Amino acid sequence: MTTHQNGTKIFGSHIDRTMKIIRQHYMQAFRDLGVDITTEQWVIVDSLFHQDGQSQTELADGSFKNMATVSRIIDLTCQKGFTERFRSESDKRRYRVFLTKKGKEVYHKIKPTVDQLRQKGWKGLSDEDYDDFLRIMNTIFSNFKEAE
Repeated sequence: MTTHQNGTKIFGSHIDRTMKIIRQHYMQAFRDLGVDITTEQWVIVDSLFHQDGQSQTELADGSFKNMATVSRIIDLTCQKGFTERFRSESDKRRYRVFLTKKGKEVYHKIKPTVDQLRQKGWKGLSDEDYDDFLRIMNTIFSNFKEAE
């Protein structure tokens, strides 16, 4: 690993570089499939497919994004016809977000390609590597979170 003269580890640029190439491959795959969707929108569609009717807060928590960002993503997925918002019956201040028929079709069209990309990205790595990866990423996150 690259270090500065003072011995500190440089890791942010490695994370950024990796996320950039992952995002590029996903976006190209989505374009090749003829689906107008971003990786951020896919995360919301995928989450709703597995648990439809989530609140915006639940979607934000599950995607590790802030509420304003998730709200914009939902606006776009609604405009594209992938999702719909409805006021919560139990709390009129909240909305529940649901996949539309078109959103479910998009999910089924994209999911096999997403699975292939995930396999490609993890090629040559073990379950133990995945556990180590999560431990390391969660530790870095916690180190910065506790500094807030």
